Amino acid sequence: MDYRAIAEQVIKICRKKGADLAEAYLVSGRELSLEVRNGQVESIQEASSYGLGLRVISGQRLGFAYVNDFRTESLEETVNRALNFARILTADENNVLPDDPGLTEVKGLYDPGLAAIPMEKKLALAREVESLALKVQGISKSSGASYGESETEIVLASSLGLLKSYKSSGCGFGVGVIAEKGEQKSSGYESCQRRFFSDLKPPAEIASRAAEQALMMLDPRPVKTQRAAVILDPDVAYAILGGIIQAINGERVLQGASFLGQKLGQKIASELITIIDDGTLEKGLASAPFDGEGVPTQKRLVVDKGVLKGFLYNTYAARRAGVKSTGNASRGGFDRLPGIGPHNFYIAAGEAKPEDIIAATDRGVLVKEITGYGINPVNGNFSGGAAGLWIENGKIAFPVKGITIAGTADDMLNGIDLVGNDLDLNRSLTAPTLRLKSLQIGGE
Repeated sequence: MDYRAIAEQVIKICRKKGADLAEAYLVSGRELSLEVRNGQVESIQEASSYGLGLRVISGQRLGFAYVNDFRTESLEETVNRALNFARILTADENNVLPDDPGLTEVKGLYDPGLAAIPMEKKLALAREVESLALKVQGISKSSGASYGESETEIVLASSLGLLKSYKSSGCGFGVGVIAEKGEQKSSGYESCQRRFFSDLKPPAEIASRAAEQALMMLDPRPVKTQRAAVILDPDVAYAILGGIIQAINGERVLQGASFLGQKLGQKIASELITIIDDGTLEKGLASAPFDGEGVPTQKRLVVDKGVLKGFLYNTYAARRAGVKSTGNASRGGFDRLPGIGPHNFYIAAGEAKPEDIIAATDRGVLVKEITGYGINPVNGNFSGGAAGLWIENGKIAFPVKGITIAGTADDMLNGIDLVGNDLDLNRSLTAPTLRLKSLQIGGE
């Protein structure tokens, strides 16, 4: 099926029916998921789908409709629905479409051989990682292993002359295990995601990490409530980054619902902290040549050595703010209007080795798990349950569970005094190991 031709066809219909502006966003894709437990296949699911979302603007009024039937009569009906919605909505001068014809060159987004890899090889990968994890001493049960992959084609056309498209792929596998000791049970999970099948980590590495996660948390001990250092493992980077992403959302800033809304150009974090949003990273899991409405992606400094440099905008929010789109229009699918979201979003690596950060810590906790929502994007407060490894005199002493950590974004971001060199850019939301000099830790 020629999806570019279909997108162009819809735009022609919109013009014919009198739309001032129109944009067609077409998504087609294939997904595969496999589940294995104790060496036996539990499920295999494969599905293909496609659909088109249509934005029309008539008299500065926006209408939206979507369809997954590409017959001409269905496309015409979709155009009619979008135009009818536009007629009954309020005009807004900020309802515009981008007109940038550019494309950002991004390498390594699509593995053309992914679909041709035999199903048995993918099943074997899931079986092998589970088998290897179960062989680790102390591991008693499997929570299951899985493999998944996807292929997607995005086509965007508009009445302003845009016609853009790209293909992307992704695949990954993982395993969950349980360690038991007496009445204790501790779980561990590890996975790996890549654009290309050939780039996936060896099963032995994933199995070892999953087993390690489970075993390290056996025999936890309580700790007293106190202020102490908190070291954030890269696996819990979202605890800081998730709240920051929401707080730099241009729509939130305009609504006054961001603790960073009035801090542009100001110091908000330690000088050790540089935060980057990069839609151009080679083989990046969130890279793309253009965003959800056709604006070319870019690499941007969001925080530079602790100073807030900018917010994230799509076209609508940017026009309201009197700035240009930053190429951060996000789409959850063809059936949704553009929102605002990051691409590959990360804290830049520092120079310290993770083991040296631990060695430099007199007393504190290396956090491996966090429950809760991280930094509140409205007021900047943070409070969450945590589990990890207690540190005494620069050495891992014992595991701890059921503690809480609390503070403010100002405490956390400005309190970072050591940044690890262990940044993994194969994750779309990531950070290296970070040490926060002192936070309130709730225990006994």
